[in-house]
Amino acid sequence: MKLYPIETGNFKLDGGAMFGVVPKTIWNKTNPADANNLIDIAARCLLIEDGTRLILIDTGMGDKQSEKFFGYYSLWGSHSMDKSLAKHGFNREDITDVFLTHLHFDHSGGCIQWNKDKTGYEPAFKNATFWTNESHWEWATKPNPREKASFLSENILPMQESGQLKFIDKPSSDQDFSTEMNFSIFYADGHTDKQMIPMIAYKGNTICFMADLLPTAGHIPIPYVMGYDTRPLLTMPEKTKFLEQAAAQNYFLFLEHDAHNEIITVQQTEKGVRLQDVLTTNDVF
Repeated sequence: MKLYPIETGNFKLDGGAMFGVVPKTIWNKTNPADANNLIDIAARCLLIEDGTRLILIDTGMGDKQSEKFFGYYSLWGSHSMDKSLAKHGFNREDITDVFLTHLHFDHSGGCIQWNKDKTGYEPAFKNATFWTNESHWEWATKPNPREKASFLSENILPMQESGQLKFIDKPSSDQDFSTEMNFSIFYADGHTDKQMIPMIAYKGNTICFMADLLPTAGHIPIPYVMGYDTRPLLTMPEKTKFLEQAAAQNYFLFLEHDAHNEIITVQQTEKGVRLQDVLTTNDVF
């Protein structure tokens, strides 16, 4: 097995929304805001080369939305899906599986593209199976008013219409090994219903793709919960359970949304779980 970071692009989000009830005087120390109160955010995906399979975890925003839409997110940097895949010797047609932690637009937007003939939407990975779970699919396709703006039908429905969509088997617990993916999945309901956190056994270590359970290194303290979470009081015990396990077993935490820290480890302290080390993917992969 080989792992590759796939940088699909950077954007910015409101720091207050990213840290919920935490005051700016605190979160600004780890995630400094610009003059518009915006903080740097990454859309860092992960590619797993496992035998004959190339499994891409999440896909970023994609590039099919309008200029007005992207204007809300202050895109910056030069990363793209295609350039990042090419850096490691791959292209979109090589991808056999796309595993989606959840279907918010910044995680699933890159799954679907507007076709070259400008006649409609089509999968951006024509040879891939798209994986989600049935509970989250139902949640995303019948969205509540709070999340409706994050679940865009043009990102979601074409996966099913193409015949390339499959569901992960229902888990027996909140942490379950997926035979379809050949890695374990931690299920978390605080951010959105049945978000899936991949836990990949790799060279004697465990690499955890943190998605929105832990967006950045600055979110480690348990009360530091995003304003975007639908059930923040559930996020906190989920984070507690996961981070205590990560500290005890020395997991490597791969950060999807931290523009400046790729991988971290955590440790147990008198104040609870806190940051231990900051690493790069070159250090770990």
